[in-house]
Amino acid sequence: MKKKIEFGISTFADVMPDPHTGVTISQAERIRQVVDDIVLADELGVDFYGVGEHHRPDFAASSPAIVLAGAAGNTNHITLGSTVTVLSTSDPIRVYQNFATIDAISNGRAELLVGRGAFTESFPLFGFDLNQYDLLFDERLELLLKARDNEFVTWSGKTRSPIDNLGIYPRTEKPLNISMALGGSRTTVIKAAKLGLPVVLAMLGGNIVDFSNYEKLYRAVAQESGHDSDKLKFSVHAHGFVLNDNKETADIFFPYLQYYRNHLLGERGFPPYTFVGGPEEVADKILLLRQYLGIDRFIIQMPLATMPHDIVKEAIRVYATKVIPLVRENIEAED
Repeated sequence: MKKKIEFGISTFADVMPDPHTGVTISQAERIRQVVDDIVLADELGVDFYGVGEHHRPDFAASSPAIVLAGAAGNTNHITLGSTVTVLSTSDPIRVYQNFATIDAISNGRAELLVGRGAFTESFPLFGFDLNQYDLLFDERLELLLKARDNEFVTWSGKTRSPIDNLGIYPRTEKPLNISMALGGSRTTVIKAAKLGLPVVLAMLGGNIVDFSNYEKLYRAVAQESGHDSDKLKFSVHAHGFVLNDNKETADIFFPYLQYYRNHLLGERGFPPYTFVGGPEEVADKILLLRQYLGIDRFIIQMPLATMPHDIVKEAIRVYATKVIPLVRENIEAED
């Protein structure tokens, strides 16, 4: 029997002008919409909802932990995670405390995804040196894992004041679920595998087959490092959008996608998206990910740019009630 796949949704709480009307909603309104979307996803049986961190006018979610806490008490089943927390410019003790608190409110449903961050606006904002990009992440990850595993922590490094046998509270009832974000770096893949951390691979366009080597490398190194690689979750995070049929999706999505690419992604050279279409098209692409990467979870980031909220909610419904069942039916048929 082949393993099951979990399904998730993520957002950065995009705040951009509507390409049809030119109207930009407030950041406060966008945050309220995200909380509503998390509650809806929970009601529809989606496994995971993630909120990502940014510090720029295009996105409202500068503090994913607070947004997730806002949804924690109004949901029952869904895992609540960051996608991602920029650990390099965050205090790891405070990060642990925030997510331990979400874990308590949600009765054990918090997940912390940490990464360096694809954008660097948080470095000057919080007074960190970009020349210490790697060192900041490595030291903070070490301290975060110490806080997860120990009530009393002793630690010293170059980028933060030392801690001498101090207690870290609140404690979680079970070890906090911490995962690591992967981009295109083999070094990061190897680091996560050696630490035995679950991973989320950001696949923002491109050929699915080209990404298969990351999964193979990750599981091989994890196994060599003494971890049971079959028990380590390998997730993929991708931009996408889905409505009831291919043409409807393309017609509605394209103006928002065009704005998003022109203002945010074109400068970084990202290729076209592939997880866009009707339920059958998106389900087929998720099944391809399962075939080539053996994924344990798929997370779709939608919407891109700021879309009318009724359309976003409809996309969540289509994803939950059509795409997810199609994928699961195909897996069950194979078994």
